[in-house]
Amino acid sequence: MGHFSLRGLLQMGTTRGVISDKWSMRVLWLTAIGSAVGLYMVAVERQTQNREKMLAESLRAAAEADANNT
Repeated sequence: MGHFSLRGLLQMGTTRGVISDKWSMRVLWLTAIGSAVGLYMVAVERQTQNREKMLAESLRAAAEADANNT
């Protein structure tokens, strides 16, 4: 009985370890990809906001210049 349980525990432990390693790598990759997507979306959002801000400032400057010329 002792021989069977020891071998059974060792085999079970190794298969569980391999399975958990595979799944932990998948979770790690999913987390990394999710973080990259999130950072990309934040960068695009900031770029859009900066573009809108610059456009608004240039329009305001043009309007002021136009008002000063008349």
